[in-house]
Amino acid sequence: MPANQDAYEPRRGPRLARALLAGLLCCALPALASLPPPGPPAIVAQIDTGHFDAARHAIDRALAQPGLTPAAREGIEFQRERMRRILLDFTLTADDAKARIRKQIPNLTDAEFTRWDQAGLLEHMVIDGRTLYFNRAPSNLYRLSAEARARRAVQTPITDGPNETLNDHHRAAFHEALASGKTGVLPMRVRVTQTVTVKADAVPAGETVRAWIPYPRAIPGQQDDIALVASQPAGARVAPAGTLQRTAYFEEPARAGQPTVFKLTYELTLRAQYHPIDAAKVVPAAITPELAPFVQERAPHIVFTDDLRAFSRKVVGGEKNPYRIAQKLFAAVDRIPWAGAREYSTISNIGDYTLHAGHGDCGEQTLLLLTLLRMNGIPARWQSGWMFSTGTYDNIHDWGLLYLAPYGWVPVDVTFGQLEPGPGDDPRLRWFYLGGLDAYRIAFNDDYSRPFVPAKRFPRSETVDSQRGEVEWRGGNLYFDQWDYHFDWQFLQGRKGK
Repeated sequence: MPANQDAYEPRRGPRLARALLAGLLCCALPALASLPPPGPPAIVAQIDTGHFDAARHAIDRALAQPGLTPAAREGIEFQRERMRRILLDFTLTADDAKARIRKQIPNLTDAEFTRWDQAGLLEHMVIDGRTLYFNRAPSNLYRLSAEARARRAVQTPITDGPNETLNDHHRAAFHEALASGKTGVLPMRVRVTQTVTVKADAVPAGETVRAWIPYPRAIPGQQDDIALVASQPAGARVAPAGTLQRTAYFEEPARAGQPTVFKLTYELTLRAQYHPIDAAKVVPAAITPELAPFVQERAPHIVFTDDLRAFSRKVVGGEKNPYRIAQKLFAAVDRIPWAGAREYSTISNIGDYTLHAGHGDCGEQTLLLLTLLRMNGIPARWQSGWMFSTGTYDNIHDWGLLYLAPYGWVPVDVTFGQLEPGPGDDPRLRWFYLGGLDAYRIAFNDDYSRPFVPAKRFPRSETVDSQRGEVEWRGGNLYFDQWDYHFDWQFLQGRKGK
């Protein structure tokens, strides 16, 4: 998920992507609507290539067909909504994008802009003949181009999260795991309050607003002893412990001229993780029925495309050891730069998109890595939630897990990537996030695109992840521009490092 994203700052170029590839080679039925089925491939492709007018006509024709099932109808209708969301993400003309860049590079030339644009450094779409730039393309430019960074009039550092650099927390987790023989270490207890605030008059007065706020899952060795402390309004309904995208559910009537506020406070114990993996002991996993889903494709976002297969062959070469394969793939995706991403619901295949875009945020990088791991017979799955620190930093975040025999499931965070050990550090700390995890994160999800309990009646704003929340009323879904979200936290006991 995107770093430092506001309640609605949308997320998460051909030449850059080619260079990277060459170098590495609305229905109201609860059972259906919260996770819309795929639309017709031809319409999906029209939208992906910016032929919106043609897609609208195709949607109208498709909906006029007799005998459509409710699922098929909903999949078609969502493609109209997808176009609407894309147009919220892509609002800048070339002149708008240049104006934003000139705030940091006052003497930007048109030739420079064109060169960077043609290199794929400024994400855009040509929609019905009109070139529109992604809202975050100007700010992403400085993450993607050293030349653009150097051209800024004021050289301010581009900062990442506090645990993306090797620190005392990583060292403490590493040494405690080795000394104790435990893989879950450094327990700390925190209290978190999550708030969703629906804007005044977003829903007519008297109508019931339905909200879902993400809620943590109990995960052995990672997080447990979860306790609901309070909710506003009272009586929040927490989904069963086994729900893969777990939430707390609320209802509240809208009041004229007033925001509708939903608030959830809970406590839990978090642990850092470190699995000391010896590559010589790793063997190919026996793919049991329990592991089989995690080596398979899962359309639309984990698909073994020809380009991904070529990329994998170039990266992996003749390596057979699963851990060494994972290291190679981890390093390759780590080299793909982080950039703020468009909303995931607007992307038809996130893994393949990330490869060709040549950049990605945490969820995009994670889905790309999961696809590559599964392609190589290594079970891999999704995990996501929220991260924070001892200071004021917090953000929503995605990562994953992979299965390595004989160690079992171990965490992987390719966005945090390889750490740089300092003098005197154990060199194994470089690979901390391939088998380890800091304690400063809470997991809400052990999979992506799974239904809520209770089910949503209308398509979700976030059809892949679940971190900010979801809101609807009987008139339809409320998208991210109609409400805000916020986290507050306090440490109750135990913490080390960041």
